[in-house]
Amino acid sequence: MTIPAGFEHIVREQEPLAPYTWFRLGGAAQYFAEPTSADELAGLVAACHTAGIPVRVLGGGSNLLIRDEGVAGLVVSLAAAVFGKIEVSGKRMTVGGGAKLGHVISAAVRAGLAGLEHLVGIPGTIGGALKTNAGAHGVDIGQWTVAATVLNRSGTSQSRSKGELRFGYRDSSLDELAVLEAVLELEPGDASRLTKQMQQTWILKRAAQPLADQRTGMIFKNPGGVSASSLIEQAGLQSARVGEASLSERNPNYIVVGPGGQSRDVLALIDEVRQGVAERTGVELETAVEVW
Repeated sequence: MTIPAGFEHIVREQEPLAPYTWFRLGGAAQYFAEPTSADELAGLVAACHTAGIPVRVLGGGSNLLIRDEGVAGLVVSLAAAVFGKIEVSGKRMTVGGGAKLGHVISAAVRAGLAGLEHLVGIPGTIGGALKTNAGAHGVDIGQWTVAATVLNRSGTSQSRSKGELRFGYRDSSLDELAVLEAVLELEPGDASRLTKQMQQTWILKRAAQPLADQRTGMIFKNPGGVSASSLIEQAGLQSARVGEASLSERNPNYIVVGPGGQSRDVLALIDEVRQGVAERTGVELETAVEVW
Protein backbone atom coordinates (compact mmCIF):
# COMPACT_ATOMS: atom_id res chain seq x y z
CA MET A 1 0.00 0.00 0.00
CA THR A 2 1.73 3.14 -1.25
CA ILE A 3 0.52 6.75 -1.47
CA PRO A 4 -0.47 7.72 -5.04
CA ALA A 5 2.11 9.71 -6.98
CA GLY A 6 1.91 13.48 -6.93
CA PHE A 7 1.32 13.93 -3.21
CA GLU A 8 4.78 13.11 -1.88
CA HIS A 9 5.37 16.76 -0.91
CA ILE A 10 2.62 16.73 1.72
CA VAL A 11 2.77 13.10 2.92
CA ARG A 12 5.06 11.80 5.65
CA GLU A 13 5.56 8.18 6.66
CA GLN A 14 5.38 6.75 10.18
CA GLU A 15 4.30 10.03 11.79
CA PRO A 16 3.90 9.68 15.60
CA LEU A 17 0.28 10.50 16.46
CA ALA A 18 0.58 10.78 20.25
CA PRO A 19 1.50 14.52 20.15
CA TYR A 20 -1.72 15.27 18.27
CA THR A 21 -4.01 13.90 21.01
CA TRP A 22 -4.86 14.92 24.57
CA PHE A 23 -3.89 11.48 25.86
CA ARG A 24 -0.49 11.77 24.13
CA LEU A 25 -0.48 8.01 23.68
CA GLY A 26 -0.33 5.51 20.86
CA GLY A 27 1.66 4.58 17.80
CA ALA A 28 2.34 6.15 14.43
CA ALA A 29 0.30 6.73 11.28
CA GLN A 30 1.49 4.72 8.31
CA TYR A 31 1.01 7.89 6.26
CA PHE A 32 0.27 11.44 7.45
CA ALA A 33 -0.65 14.52 5.43
CA GLU A 34 -1.33 18.21 6.04
CA PRO A 35 -3.01 19.55 2.87
CA THR A 36 -2.73 23.28 2.26
CA SER A 37 -5.97 23.74 0.29
CA ALA A 38 -9.40 22.19 -0.13
CA ASP A 39 -8.50 21.12 -3.68
CA GLU A 40 -5.32 19.42 -2.49
CA LEU A 41 -7.28 17.63 0.22
CA ALA A 42 -9.98 16.48 -2.22
CA GLY A 43 -7.40 15.26 -4.73
CA LEU A 44 -5.51 13.29 -2.11
CA VAL A 45 -8.67 11.68 -0.72
CA ALA A 46 -9.88 10.79 -4.23
CA ALA A 47 -6.54 9.22 -5.13
CA CYS A 48 -6.50 7.19 -1.91
CA HIS A 49 -10.10 6.09 -2.52
CA THR A 50 -9.13 4.79 -5.97
CA ALA A 51 -6.06 3.04 -4.54
CA GLY A 52 -8.02 1.46 -1.69
CA ILE A 53 -6.10 3.29 1.03
CA PRO A 54 -8.18 4.02 4.14
CA VAL A 55 -8.28 7.69 5.18
CA ARG A 56 -9.01 9.21 8.58
CA VAL A 57 -9.28 12.90 9.45
CA LEU A 58 -7.63 14.20 12.62
CA GLY A 59 -9.34 17.04 14.48
CA GLY A 60 -8.34 18.53 17.82
CA GLY A 61 -7.52 15.12 19.32
CA SER A 62 -9.46 15.77 22.54
CA ASN A 63 -11.67 12.67 22.25
CA LEU A 64 -9.23 10.44 20.38
CA LEU A 65 -7.17 7.50 21.61
CA ILE A 66 -4.58 5.95 19.30
CA ARG A 67 -3.85 2.27 19.83
CA ASP A 68 -0.29 1.34 20.72
CA GLU A 69 0.04 -0.43 17.36
CA GLY A 70 -0.62 2.77 15.40
CA VAL A 71 -2.91 3.40 12.44
CA ALA A 72 -2.80 1.81 8.99
CA GLY A 73 -3.49 3.97 5.94
CA LEU A 74 -3.52 7.77 5.78
CA VAL A 75 -4.27 10.23 8.58
CA VAL A 76 -5.07 13.77 7.40
CA SER A 77 -4.71 16.88 9.56
CA LEU A 78 -6.74 20.00 8.73
CA ALA A 79 -4.41 22.28 10.66
CA ALA A 80 -3.66 24.57 7.69
CA ALA A 81 -5.02 28.11 7.98
CA VAL A 82 -7.37 27.65 5.03
CA PHE A 83 -9.42 25.15 7.05
CA GLY A 84 -9.58 27.40 10.13
CA LYS A 85 -11.25 30.53 8.76
CA ILE A 86 -13.78 32.44 10.87
CA GLU A 87 -15.94 35.07 9.15
CA VAL A 88 -18.79 37.11 10.66
CA SER A 89 -21.54 38.77 8.61
CA GLY A 90 -24.54 40.07 10.51
CA LYS A 91 -25.96 37.22 12.59
CA ARG A 92 -24.14 34.57 10.57
CA MET A 93 -20.72 33.04 11.01
CA THR A 94 -18.99 31.03 8.30
CA VAL A 95 -16.32 28.84 9.85
CA GLY A 96 -13.88 26.24 8.58
CA GLY A 97 -14.09 22.67 9.80
CA GLY A 98 -10.58 22.91 11.20
CA ALA A 99 -11.29 26.07 13.22
CA LYS A 100 -10.99 25.56 16.97
CA LEU A 101 -14.36 25.70 18.69
CA GLY A 102 -12.92 27.99 21.38
CA HIS A 103 -11.79 30.50 18.76
CA VAL A 104 -15.23 30.48 17.13
CA ILE A 105 -16.92 31.07 20.49
CA SER A 106 -14.59 33.98 21.29
CA ALA A 107 -15.19 35.54 17.85
CA ALA A 108 -18.96 35.27 18.31
CA VAL A 109 -18.86 36.89 21.74
CA ARG A 110 -16.66 39.74 20.49
CA ALA A 111 -19.14 40.33 17.66
CA GLY A 112 -22.04 40.46 20.13
CA LEU A 113 -23.57 37.18 18.93
CA ALA A 114 -25.21 34.97 21.53
CA GLY A 115 -25.70 31.20 21.63
CA LEU A 116 -22.26 29.62 21.70
CA GLU A 117 -20.96 31.11 24.97
CA HIS A 118 -22.44 28.16 26.93
CA LEU A 119 -20.09 25.82 25.03
CA VAL A 120 -16.90 27.48 26.23
CA GLY A 121 -14.37 24.98 27.54
CA ILE A 122 -15.37 22.24 25.11
CA PRO A 123 -12.18 21.34 23.23
CA GLY A 124 -11.69 20.38 19.62
CA THR A 125 -12.54 21.73 16.18
CA ILE A 126 -15.79 22.79 14.54
CA GLY A 127 -15.77 19.63 12.43
CA GLY A 128 -15.56 17.41 15.51
CA ALA A 129 -18.08 19.54 17.40
CA LEU A 130 -20.63 19.20 14.60
CA LYS A 131 -20.13 15.47 14.13
CA THR A 132 -20.69 14.84 17.84
CA ASN A 133 -23.12 17.75 18.29
CA ALA A 134 -21.11 19.17 21.17
CA GLY A 135 -23.25 20.71 23.89
CA ALA A 136 -23.49 21.89 27.48
CA HIS A 137 -26.08 23.47 29.78
CA GLY A 138 -28.96 22.45 27.50
CA VAL A 139 -27.37 24.08 24.45
CA ASP A 140 -25.74 22.30 21.51
CA ILE A 141 -23.99 23.53 18.40
CA GLY A 142 -26.47 21.82 16.09
CA GLN A 143 -29.29 24.19 17.02
CA TRP A 144 -27.31 27.09 15.55
CA THR A 145 -26.13 25.34 12.38
CA VAL A 146 -27.94 26.27 9.14
CA ALA A 147 -25.62 24.78 6.50
CA ALA A 148 -22.52 22.66 6.09
CA THR A 149 -20.11 21.63 3.35
CA VAL A 150 -18.74 18.12 3.72
CA LEU A 151 -16.18 15.94 1.98
CA ASN A 152 -17.13 12.33 1.37
CA ARG A 153 -14.77 9.37 1.26
CA SER A 154 -14.45 9.48 -2.52
CA GLY A 155 -13.10 13.03 -2.42
CA THR A 156 -16.30 14.81 -3.52
CA SER A 157 -17.65 17.79 -1.59
CA GLN A 158 -21.36 18.33 -0.98
CA SER A 159 -23.42 21.17 0.49
CA ARG A 160 -26.01 20.36 3.15
CA SER A 161 -28.86 22.74 3.95
CA LYS A 162 -30.51 23.03 7.36
CA GLY A 163 -33.30 20.69 6.33
CA GLU A 164 -30.78 17.99 5.44
CA LEU A 165 -29.00 18.16 8.79
CA ARG A 166 -30.07 16.09 11.79
CA PHE A 167 -28.72 16.61 15.30
CA GLY A 168 -29.34 14.47 18.37
CA TYR A 169 -27.73 14.05 21.77
CA ARG A 170 -23.97 13.95 21.08
CA ASP A 171 -24.70 12.75 17.56
CA SER A 172 -25.47 14.08 14.09
CA SER A 173 -26.13 13.01 10.53
CA LEU A 174 -22.72 14.36 9.48
CA ASP A 175 -21.02 11.01 9.00
CA GLU A 176 -18.92 11.91 5.97
CA LEU A 177 -15.13 11.95 6.06
CA ALA A 178 -14.78 15.63 6.98
CA VAL A 179 -16.70 18.83 7.59
CA LEU A 180 -15.06 21.50 5.42
CA GLU A 181 -17.20 24.47 6.41
CA ALA A 182 -20.29 25.37 8.42
CA VAL A 183 -22.65 28.32 8.61
CA LEU A 184 -23.98 29.25 12.06
CA GLU A 185 -26.84 31.68 12.63
CA LEU A 186 -26.79 33.21 16.11
CA GLU A 187 -28.78 35.80 18.06
CA PRO A 188 -27.86 39.44 18.73
CA GLY A 189 -26.49 40.04 22.21
CA ASP A 190 -24.43 42.39 24.32
CA ALA A 191 -20.72 41.65 23.92
CA SER A 192 -19.85 42.77 27.47
CA ARG A 193 -22.52 40.62 29.10
CA LEU A 194 -21.65 37.64 26.91
CA THR A 195 -17.98 37.97 27.80
CA LYS A 196 -18.73 37.87 31.54
CA GLN A 197 -21.01 34.87 31.11
CA MET A 198 -18.38 33.06 29.04
CA GLN A 199 -15.69 33.74 31.65
CA GLN A 200 -17.88 32.48 34.51
CA THR A 201 -18.75 29.30 32.62
CA TRP A 202 -15.09 28.73 31.81
CA ILE A 203 -14.00 29.09 35.44
CA LEU A 204 -16.60 26.60 36.65
CA LYS A 205 -15.81 24.10 33.90
CA ARG A 206 -12.05 24.20 34.48
CA ALA A 207 -12.54 23.60 38.20
CA ALA A 208 -14.37 20.36 37.41
CA GLN A 209 -11.83 19.03 34.89
CA PRO A 210 -8.34 17.54 35.20
CA LEU A 211 -5.39 19.93 35.14
CA ALA A 212 -4.38 21.24 31.72
CA ASP A 213 -0.92 19.65 31.81
CA GLN A 214 -2.24 16.14 32.45
CA ARG A 215 -2.59 13.46 29.78
CA THR A 216 -6.33 13.03 29.89
CA GLY A 217 -9.64 12.63 28.11
CA MET A 218 -13.36 12.32 28.85
CA ILE A 219 -14.54 8.75 28.51
CA PHE A 220 -18.33 8.31 28.56
CA LYS A 221 -21.35 10.15 27.23
CA ASN A 222 -23.88 11.18 29.86
CA PRO A 223 -26.96 8.97 29.60
CA GLY A 224 -30.26 10.84 29.67
CA GLY A 225 -31.00 12.64 32.93
CA VAL A 226 -27.88 11.56 34.83
CA SER A 227 -24.16 12.16 34.54
CA ALA A 228 -21.69 9.39 33.79
CA SER A 229 -19.50 10.61 36.66
CA SER A 230 -22.32 10.16 39.17
CA LEU A 231 -22.96 6.63 37.92
CA ILE A 232 -19.26 5.79 38.28
CA GLU A 233 -19.32 7.08 41.85
CA GLN A 234 -22.57 5.24 42.56
CA ALA A 235 -20.88 2.03 41.41
CA GLY A 236 -17.94 2.75 43.75
CA LEU A 237 -15.45 2.83 40.90
CA GLN A 238 -14.04 6.33 41.27
CA SER A 239 -10.68 4.91 42.43
CA ALA A 240 -10.42 2.36 39.60
CA ARG A 241 -6.98 2.02 38.02
CA VAL A 242 -5.24 -0.12 35.41
CA GLY A 243 -1.48 0.26 35.11
CA GLU A 244 -0.75 3.98 34.74
CA ALA A 245 -4.36 4.86 33.81
CA SER A 246 -6.64 6.07 36.61
CA LEU A 247 -9.84 8.05 36.99
CA SER A 248 -9.42 11.75 37.72
CA GLU A 249 -9.90 12.89 41.30
CA ARG A 250 -11.67 16.01 39.99
CA ASN A 251 -14.08 14.15 37.71
CA PRO A 252 -14.21 10.34 37.46
CA ASN A 253 -15.52 10.56 33.89
CA TYR A 254 -11.98 11.55 32.86
CA ILE A 255 -9.05 9.17 32.66
CA VAL A 256 -5.61 10.52 33.56
CA VAL A 257 -2.49 8.73 32.35
CA GLY A 258 0.75 8.75 34.31
CA PRO A 259 4.35 8.36 33.10
CA GLY A 260 4.91 5.15 31.20
CA GLY A 261 1.20 4.63 30.54
CA GLN A 262 0.02 3.01 27.34
CA SER A 263 -3.18 3.00 25.33
CA ARG A 264 -3.88 -0.57 26.39
CA ASP A 265 -4.08 0.66 30.01
CA VAL A 266 -6.75 3.19 29.04
CA LEU A 267 -8.74 0.64 27.02
CA ALA A 268 -8.65 -1.89 29.85
CA LEU A 269 -9.80 0.74 32.37
CA ILE A 270 -12.67 1.82 30.11
CA ASP A 271 -13.85 -1.79 29.87
CA GLU A 272 -13.54 -2.30 33.63
CA VAL A 273 -15.54 0.82 34.46
CA ARG A 274 -18.20 0.22 31.83
CA GLN A 275 -18.71 -3.36 32.98
CA GLY A 276 -18.76 -2.37 36.66
CA VAL A 277 -21.32 0.41 36.12
CA ALA A 278 -23.54 -1.95 34.11
CA GLU A 279 -23.41 -4.64 36.79
CA ARG A 280 -24.05 -2.30 39.73
CA THR A 281 -26.45 0.26 38.25
CA GLY A 282 -27.95 -1.44 35.22
CA VAL A 283 -26.84 1.40 32.93
CA GLU A 284 -24.77 0.67 29.83
CA LEU A 285 -22.41 3.61 29.34
CA GLU A 286 -21.50 4.64 25.79
CA THR A 287 -17.96 5.80 25.17
CA ALA A 288 -17.32 9.40 24.11
CA VAL A 289 -13.73 8.68 23.10
CA GLU A 290 -12.94 7.46 19.57
CA VAL A 291 -10.36 4.70 19.27
CA TRP A 292 -8.17 4.32 16.19
